[in-house]
Amino acid sequence: MKSILKILIISLLIYGCKTEEKQEEKLQDSEAIQITPISHGTLVIEYKDMVIYVDPVGGAGSFSTQKEPTLIIITDIHGDHLSIETLEAITKSHTKIIGPTAVIDKLPETLMPHSSVLVNFESKGFTIGDVTISVEAIPMYNLREEAKQFHTKGRGNGYVITLAEERIYISGDTEDIPEMRQLKNIDKAFICMNLPWTMTVESAADAVLEFKPKVVYPYHYRGTNGLSDVQKFKDLVTSKNKTVDVRLLNWYPNR
Repeated sequence: MKSILKILIISLLIYGCKTEEKQEEKLQDSEAIQITPISHGTLVIEYKDMVIYVDPVGGAGSFSTQKEPTLIIITDIHGDHLSIETLEAITKSHTKIIGPTAVIDKLPETLMPHSSVLVNFESKGFTIGDVTISVEAIPMYNLREEAKQFHTKGRGNGYVITLAEERIYISGDTEDIPEMRQLKNIDKAFICMNLPWTMTVESAADAVLEFKPKVVYPYHYRGTNGLSDVQKFKDLVTSKNKTVDVRLLNWYPNR
């Protein structure tokens, strides 16, 4: 009987420890930065009371299951990044909008009180509740002669967002420019790869291998010939650096 009682006590102690571990994991999960792909180059980044919409397009219906945005960041003027109709539908009284000059110049007067210009290499900080965030504008542009007209240097912004002690890089529409390759201490990176507008899978992988983000999400990978081979991108990266965690999300649910 004593042996049975001892086993029972030990089992209860082990179960209690495991339950605490599970609760701790859930708590950590609830505090972590949440990433939600919407479509193509559009995503939602969420941490506590900070809800960031990146390049929101597709109308209000695309965000019907999302919390209201506290911050909207826009990379460029093209229709897969800037939608005035969507902005007017989702912008709330407390929402701030950040974009390059070319983007802010296209916004209607009704959105101007919400808007701030950020040019390459500038940064801005915000505090929402107990959450502090900084947003730095990074250049995004084409290098190939035949593609330079798509994204001229200085017009658009990539971004490095510092949130919850993590640095998150949003590439926007770019090739593997020196400013990307020189990035440091990036925890999460969203990297485009679609021809003819941005860069090849091989160029994207080569750049990632140079600046070594901890986690990388291929996104914005629909080109004129369909979807880029993101599995090939993952294989190219992980075959040379297994410490880079390449995560493949579903950016094209209706393909």
